[in-house]
Amino acid sequence: MARDTEDDWVSRMADEVIAAAERRAPTKPVVVASGLSPSGPIHLGNLREVMTPHLVADEIRRRGIECVHILSWDDYDRFRRVPAGIDASWSRHIGKPLTSVPAPEGSRHANWAEHFKAPMIAAAGRLGIEFIGISQTERYTSGSYSAQVLLAMRARARIDAVLDRHRTKPKPDGDPRRPSRLTADESLAARAAAEGSGAATEDDGRAGGTYFPYKPYCTFCERDTTTITHYDDDTTEMTYVCECGHTETVLLATHHRGKLVWKVDWPMRWAYEGVIFEPSGVDHQSPGSSFVVGGELVREIFGGEQPIGPMYAFVGISGMAKMSSSKGSVPTPSDALEIMEPQVLRWLYARRKPQQSFTVAFDQEIFRLYDEWDALGRKVGGGTASPSHAAAFVRAVGTAAGPLPRTPVALPYRTLASIVDITTGDAAQVLRILRDLDPENPPIDRLDDVRPRLDCAGAWVMTQMPADQRTFVRGEPDAELLATLSPSERDSLAMLLDRLDEHWSLDGLTTLVYAIPKLAAGLQMDAEPTPELKAAQRQFFALLYTLLVGRDTGPRLPTLLLAIGSARVRSLLGG
Repeated sequence: MARDTEDDWVSRMADEVIAAAERRAPTKPVVVASGLSPSGPIHLGNLREVMTPHLVADEIRRRGIECVHILSWDDYDRFRRVPAGIDASWSRHIGKPLTSVPAPEGSRHANWAEHFKAPMIAAAGRLGIEFIGISQTERYTSGSYSAQVLLAMRARARIDAVLDRHRTKPKPDGDPRRPSRLTADESLAARAAAEGSGAATEDDGRAGGTYFPYKPYCTFCERDTTTITHYDDDTTEMTYVCECGHTETVLLATHHRGKLVWKVDWPMRWAYEGVIFEPSGVDHQSPGSSFVVGGELVREIFGGEQPIGPMYAFVGISGMAKMSSSKGSVPTPSDALEIMEPQVLRWLYARRKPQQSFTVAFDQEIFRLYDEWDALGRKVGGGTASPSHAAAFVRAVGTAAGPLPRTPVALPYRTLASIVDITTGDAAQVLRILRDLDPENPPIDRLDDVRPRLDCAGAWVMTQMPADQRTFVRGEPDAELLATLSPSERDSLAMLLDRLDEHWSLDGLTTLVYAIPKLAAGLQMDAEPTPELKAAQRQFFALLYTLLVGRDTGPRLPTLLLAIGSARVRSLLGG
């Protein structure tokens, strides 16, 4: 694959990861990692946590190097809050592991975590993302991390000392009363933390004057509302009390109902799994946050190395504020795949460097997005795309394992959406119109030729298109308006109807509707447009829309005319 070392971020990161892996573990597969907490809908911002290492891992595999992408499901995290749309009675489960919380009402899944994992797993499959899923519930409760937990408990004073260096951000000039001046990234991280971004906001294990890096789940109420009151390093005897009133003494070496606090848990896993590359959001990378502290803990306590860990920026949605799964109703990868093909969604993440924010279009910006995508495909096919753009395209349309399924005939998304809108998705009508786009050389023989893009466009019309923008063709001619037309307006309509049949194709009707105002002005059809002509064209288009659909705007006129059909167009225009 041709590479542009300036702009091809995936290749540059793959170079770094391969070099680090050769230095750290030359005989082992390269390990890249993601981590997701299934505490609520896993949204398109969370997808960057998975897509960034996926793209790097895939590039490494394309070079013939074995690479493993692990996805740690933080399903042993505490249930922090009840998301919007869930019955308030679920608040009784706050503090329990996500795998001990019942799934939302009506779910077919065993618990809360599995309910929110399932859509992401399905979306990852459609996106060509291969990963090895690791349940943190299974890891902790099986005792897989037992040695690491006991190590952390023995080293609790050293861990506390590392954390203490970061607990209070120094103030300028040593004056504790003066607030520190935060950088833009630090301010963004603070905002993310304030919004409740998950593990980044958890406490670090200090309770009063005593520090323990481990938090037991109460065996009676299952919550983590516990406080360790005694621990013996030699015997691993641990006593805890819970807010529910339960007190218990156990041997931590064999008692596996609890977990390390996040700022210790994460670096422990880096060392345990041998992670070389793992990105994280801004809320994990501000001064004193988990990635920064983890870099010290992984070296000083667990004997490992911090992964290469680029910070990734937020992902937005057209017309929406920053996504937060605690708010509910946030678009997920599955939602996006309802309205766009997997290749296009992959491309959005592949073409932007991780530190660059971008927006996923759920509004009419999706038309422009698809125009850009189709134009890039033509450039790649013609050999005129820049190396970095071509690389992003190649990564979008397939993986090292092979190409993703594609729409055989990639007609413009906006055209398909207009046709579905006008026909309300009637299959026979859609097929007729698509064939009429070029009657001499129909672009398709069957609707499967334009699937899945047609289905995506149809889903966009039905779920995202504002109701006041839907197109409803008049059932009867507007006799009152037709009776009040000026002579020049009647002449323009007559010229259109006289030439309608000979121009009955998408390109032909496009030429015709723009040409009528020129002909009305005594000019040739191919005359260069002037400001006056452009104004006349806008007035003519508004007249056609009003007579056809009852408002002065609508879908592209050539598509609209094809959808309505010649006979009905003549009737509505008074022909």
